[in-house]
Amino acid sequence: MGISRSHMVIGVFSRRLSQVPYLAAFLGADRVVWLPSGLPAGWRAGRLAAIAGWGHRPTADRARAFAADQGLPYLALEDGFLRSLELASRAAPPLSLAVDDIGIYYDASRPSRLEVMLNDVGAISKADLTRADEAMAAIHRHGLSKYNHGTEAFVVPGRAGRRVLLADQTRDDMSVLLGRGDEAAFRCMLESALEENPGADILVKLHPETVAGRKRGYLAEMDLPRGVAAIAEPVNPLALLEGCEKVYTVSSQLGFEALTMGLPVSCHGLPFYAGWGCTQDQQSTVRRRARRSSREIFAAAYLHYARYVDPITGDACDIKRTIELLAEGRRVNVANRGTTICLGMQRWKRRHLRPFLASTGGRTLFARNGQDALRRGAVPGDRILVWGERRPKGLEMLAEQLGGPVGRVEDGFLRSVGLGSDFVRPYSLAIDWHGAYYDPTGPSDLETLLATAEFDASLMARAASSRQRIAEAGLSKYNMGRAPIARPMAAGRQVLLVPGQVEDDVSVRLGCWDVRGNLDLVRAVRENNPDAYIAFKPHPDVVARNRAGTRSMAAIAELCDAVWTGANIHECLELADEVHVMTSLTGFEALLRGKKVAAYGGPFYAGWGLTEDSMEFPRRNRVLSIDELVAGALILYPRYYDWKSGTVCDCEAIVARLAGECLAAPAPADATPLLRPDRLVRRLGRLIRETVHA
Repeated sequence: MGISRSHMVIGVFSRRLSQVPYLAAFLGADRVVWLPSGLPAGWRAGRLAAIAGWGHRPTADRARAFAADQGLPYLALEDGFLRSLELASRAAPPLSLAVDDIGIYYDASRPSRLEVMLNDVGAISKADLTRADEAMAAIHRHGLSKYNHGTEAFVVPGRAGRRVLLADQTRDDMSVLLGRGDEAAFRCMLESALEENPGADILVKLHPETVAGRKRGYLAEMDLPRGVAAIAEPVNPLALLEGCEKVYTVSSQLGFEALTMGLPVSCHGLPFYAGWGCTQDQQSTVRRRARRSSREIFAAAYLHYARYVDPITGDACDIKRTIELLAEGRRVNVANRGTTICLGMQRWKRRHLRPFLASTGGRTLFARNGQDALRRGAVPGDRILVWGERRPKGLEMLAEQLGGPVGRVEDGFLRSVGLGSDFVRPYSLAIDWHGAYYDPTGPSDLETLLATAEFDASLMARAASSRQRIAEAGLSKYNMGRAPIARPMAAGRQVLLVPGQVEDDVSVRLGCWDVRGNLDLVRAVRENNPDAYIAFKPHPDVVARNRAGTRSMAAIAELCDAVWTGANIHECLELADEVHVMTSLTGFEALLRGKKVAAYGGPFYAGWGLTEDSMEFPRRNRVLSIDELVAGALILYPRYYDWKSGTVCDCEAIVARLAGECLAAPAPADATPLLRPDRLVRRLGRLIRETVHA
């Protein structure tokens, strides 16, 4: 009797396979069970929908035999073509898997689901080809491959002339052996490349696992003749392909990536993309009858055959989402290469910073001061990172000796559910190497990005979607406050929201000239709008007593119609017609919701034609749309990290995570927060951390 989809259970014999994150989502199953000794006592085979196994390992052979004996379907699994940032041998979880109920794509000795699909003339639609074109363009734009830790900054051996690339592979890998390859095939490939390309530089790209010292190769162990150079460093495959005019392979995926870039490819084995008429083949099989283009092969292999899972949600997703996540992971990985010295960071911030600075080719060094950094091994060229406007002891001396950039790190604009001063971990940080986003007196990375970036249609679509989702979910920087607000009895008057700020905050000190405090702001708003209904909202850090507040609350209250203490900023924005700010991020959050914003200081979002400004911004001479501002400030500028999955991610992932956390948030906070035990513990912790520095 068949099992319904709502009770789909798949068995595996490999414990390691059973531990692959979100394996059930990859398989479209409700549950995956590990069967170390066959069926558990009391089970019947009918409780299983299928058996799955990995590659041609001994556990996979057992799984195949068990499936055949019990009359169950067998699913062969392998890494997908867009696998991960890091190598599989370094335990990086896969973002993509190949799932095959007939064979497996690299086994040329028998049919596979991919081969059957490519032989079916009706399997690939025009819509598939459009999606394939979009996906290939994105892959090329972001430089993505199976593994994505390689560098683009490498020196190509030889002359700057014609280049031909040979792809080495790991010795005795099943994709070689079952792809009709062996050592003789690699020797033949090398000889053919030399004979067919006289005068060209012959480059051998060693396999990433060989470069990492984890596996042996074929060409890597041969005495290469003069004029042949091995690239023995982790390089980005697509960046390497850009300088080549032809590629030789036995069965490497690199050959197919070359095809998608329009390069001629000579195959000395029989990989999944050979035998369809778009490669120069040294071997053949009568099973591959159809003629296929590289676009069609891509559509079949990457869109239909491979499966994808979003590690943030744990749900199945499409290739577009996987490309977005890999692209963001690779962007941050590249940015973090080399050594970053975090100077003078408080200890509690170190664990928050580490994942934002991690890289496969970098290290993070924490030091108390300049001399401590030198003792810990800082060398010329290392970059220095400080928190905000802090100037740790020895900063200038260290910067002069190292000669590298000095950057600032601050909380991002979608930070958390809760305050950083309450030790809540940030989902987002902003790292700026040329200034600070809150300082309008000088340029910053964000200002330069907003002034010069080209915002394509894909990015604009992401920005519009993110903006809509943020507004719908009511998200803000801290997502604090649950106290109800009485609807203003405005009687036709304009409702103006005035968000308070921490008055000694650096954004106020650097970004405000005439209006330099909460009372100044409220006075200016009342003077300019004598008939308006003005509601003042104190800053969450001030309400929580984590930061110094204004000493003029009584005077502020006299000028306002209401003081919304402890309220959720989203509810405040919903009730407001306009928002008047010094430099508060609330102004940006108001723009996301289509509100009119008047800026009395110089926040990062002022000066682009979206706000009513009291200051002039001579460097900001471009008019932006709201989605261009969102693209720059929320998608391109910050870094995001999901603590639950341990994954560098993008804006969309954190928007979804914050929305979920807000739905699960506790009831409104007590009106006397200092009397709550958790507040008292936090205050004690704050006193301790203020005396402890890196």
